[in-house]
Amino acid sequence: MGAGLMPGAGGGGGRRSRRRRRAVPMAEINVTPFVDVMLVLLIIFMVAAPLMTVGVPVQLPETAARSLPAEQEEPLTVTVTADGGIAIQTTEVAPGDLLPRLRAIAAERDSRRVFLRADGAVPYERVVQVMGALNAGGFSDIGLVTDAGGPAFDGGEE
Repeated sequence: MGAGLMPGAGGGGGRRSRRRRRAVPMAEINVTPFVDVMLVLLIIFMVAAPLMTVGVPVQLPETAARSLPAEQEEPLTVTVTADGGIAIQTTEVAPGDLLPRLRAIAAERDSRRVFLRADGAVPYERVVQVMGALNAGGFSDIGLVTDAGGPAFDGGEE
């Protein structure tokens, strides 16, 4: 497939030169299979990358706010589910264990930014209580995560 034999380059046109020709190895590499494999891997990663997001399912409220710029460090995400449960990244946390865990995480991280995801059905009081715990845990830059497309309060819908 990739390497083969080619007749040797010999001069003259007599019978002797035909008998003495030797096969010379071909020194070219066929890169077509390599390119095929790389394209398949590229397609697999393009399909799989959007599926690697935080996996706690919540119904986020919609707003007209713009998204925050991206960071170097992986953002810390705290989620408040519809039943009032709390999760740090994808790990469920008891309300009594939230503050000690946040303090331990804050001691290891450079960034004080945290994203708070709360289900739209959660009472405002619960969201504010979790925000207070985040602040007491050492996170002063709290971003609320919402879905785009909500009311802009300028007389129209976006």
